[in-house]
Amino acid sequence: FLAFLEMGVMPEIAQAVEEMDWLLPTDIQSESIPLILGGGDVLMAAETGSGKTGAFSIPVIQIVYETLKDQQEGKKGGKASVKTGGAVFNKWQMNPYDRGSAFAIGGDGLCCQSREFKEWHGCRSTKGVTKGKYYYELSCHDQGLCRVGWSTMQASLDLGTDKYSFGFGGTGKKSFNKQFDSYGEEFTMHDTIGCYLDFEKEILLFSKNGKDLGHAFDIPAHLKGQAFFAACVLKNAELRFNFGEEEFKFPPKDGFIALNKASDGHTVKSQHTGTAQVAQAKNLPNSPKSLIIEPSRELAEQTLNNVKQFKKYVVDPKLRELLIIGGVSAKDQLAVLEQGVDIVVGTPGRIDDLVSTGKLNLSQVRFLVLDEADGLLTQGYSDFISRIHSQIPQVTSDGKRLQVIICSATLHSFDVKKLAEKIMHFPTWVDLKGEDSVPETVHHVVVRVNPKNDRSWEKLGKHVRTDEVHARDNTRPGANSPEMLSEAIKILKGEYILRAIKEHKMDQAIIFCRTKIDCDNLEQYFIQNGGGPDRKGHQFACVCLHGDRKPHERKQNLERFKKADVKFLICTDVAARGIDIHGVPFVINVTLPDEKQNYVHRIGRVGRADRMGLAISLVASEKEKVWYHVCANRGKGCYNTRLKDQGGCTIWYNETQLLSDIEEHLNVIISQVEPDLKIPVDEFDGKVVYGKKKAAGGGQYKGHVDALASTVQELAALEKEAQSSFLHFGYLPNQLFRRV
Repeated sequence: FLAFLEMGVMPEIAQAVEEMDWLLPTDIQSESIPLILGGGDVLMAAETGSGKTGAFSIPVIQIVYETLKDQQEGKKGGKASVKTGGAVFNKWQMNPYDRGSAFAIGGDGLCCQSREFKEWHGCRSTKGVTKGKYYYELSCHDQGLCRVGWSTMQASLDLGTDKYSFGFGGTGKKSFNKQFDSYGEEFTMHDTIGCYLDFEKEILLFSKNGKDLGHAFDIPAHLKGQAFFAACVLKNAELRFNFGEEEFKFPPKDGFIALNKASDGHTVKSQHTGTAQVAQAKNLPNSPKSLIIEPSRELAEQTLNNVKQFKKYVVDPKLRELLIIGGVSAKDQLAVLEQGVDIVVGTPGRIDDLVSTGKLNLSQVRFLVLDEADGLLTQGYSDFISRIHSQIPQVTSDGKRLQVIICSATLHSFDVKKLAEKIMHFPTWVDLKGEDSVPETVHHVVVRVNPKNDRSWEKLGKHVRTDEVHARDNTRPGANSPEMLSEAIKILKGEYILRAIKEHKMDQAIIFCRTKIDCDNLEQYFIQNGGGPDRKGHQFACVCLHGDRKPHERKQNLERFKKADVKFLICTDVAARGIDIHGVPFVINVTLPDEKQNYVHRIGRVGRADRMGLAISLVASEKEKVWYHVCANRGKGCYNTRLKDQGGCTIWYNETQLLSDIEEHLNVIISQVEPDLKIPVDEFDGKVVYGKKKAAGGGQYKGHVDALASTVQELAALEKEAQSSFLHFGYLPNQLFRRV
């Protein structure tokens, strides 16, 4: 409870957390919660089960509550709760409504950045001055290109390139009306530039690190009487403005004052309030404060349940949440929207439908959370994310900036990095996972499926039904065609799955299939062998989880697997992404995943701190023809077995190459075992009983707690000794802890 309070979490939320038996925040929570509460954009990566949902939902709930509370108190006081853009123009800062498309402004309005390499992007301040003698400073934070100076409202944002603005660039050039002349000195990272404006003498000048660079410009006749605004233009650069809120590094010359000291009579507010999206002051019932997007229905439901738990004691006002997912009645969701919502959790398809029809309004969104962002991108939702983000105001009606939080299995994905650069402002990376690696508690092996060597498929009377990719091909034994070998691979994989289950006496496992039809066919094969959903305790008791199953069935199947009513969960990558299942003793990859990053995501679900897990991947030695639907039907009723490059919906899948890619990605060579699925007892660290805790000693696998016990005892003794030493010097223990 106290640990969460120390991070700034509300007591009401901390109380709910305590009732969930969370004694201490997890690492991802300790790092991320203060950052989000502080108003920043955060990119986070951590293992499944690390408390990632709490890391973003706890601060989201708190800030949404505080926003609603402020509006509530504003109404009680007889005042409008918010004024459009008012907070932005009440202080000297850079103007979010008057900037280039790739110009980013930090939460305080003073830190500015553009990461465009080819184009210049500029910005002006929220206020200008008309009379007096003024000064402001800029600090250069990197080695990009920039020009700084003064601009009137008539000027373009490309500072110093027309007859309405004046710039001083890092190359040591001053510019006005496309005229670039040598002036002063070059400046770069760590330099501080002072910008002077003297209406009395009608001149502009600059300084570098306190050194007066002398007269730069005269104010021409056509600009006399105009308001002058602080301005800059950047190309892959970052600056920080100081208008006088902080002590100047290099105080101005006598007679000049900070811009923020300008009297109201000599101050003009910017006319630009419409070039950036701004939230409307009117609060509509269907305009939530937070939008959390998940890649699957199961994960959306899981997140919503967490939100409900965390907000249990948050009242006056109470927060209203809504789950928006496909496969359920839209009528019920619309009814809740009409009553009013504050936090929306949902999946892309249904959210897109409601936004496009105007049923879900995004004008008041303060938080955009993309959970499992790599999964969303893999599923092809990049355009959807861009579209949604473009419809959310970048500054809310009370002057608060949109906060974007992205969670991903890895932050090292090119697509995730590209997305972050596009929609986030100065994001902080919280990477507790790093580059992909196989956990120490996972033993993973490969079983080659070679239909040329193992001809048992020719004699099987009963086998798993295949996906009908070869329905029009000659796949009879003896055809010796790639199609025959491909069909044989599909049959053999069904047999190897049964063999693995029997050999290792599997009592709980997740079985990953590539497509939904593969999941259905494997479930039917288990039923043929006496198992299935309704055969609790049977060797092949199983349930299936994929996108075509009805929502209530998916939810029920997931619960039955968690409760051990069935032994096997047969699922696709998409259905399993993010669901809270880890620590299982076994995983079987019927087919290697399309994306090499998903390999670690799959096998990382096995094993735990002091229990080994086994992951078995069935890898075809020959190419296998598989479905790859590009048609509008997306596999529903599509039987076009021609190859993709011939206008069909199939491809040849090369698992040998995929295995090589995975090994290169992880920098490992994965052990291969024979098709009998027997794993040598000395393959890892002695005889391992997967999923069972090993006794210490005897050269066998020792639990982490046992291994660290002596070290922890030594540290405790040293800490006691240190505290005693400080007490001798007259310090109290609580003073010691504060110093530490």
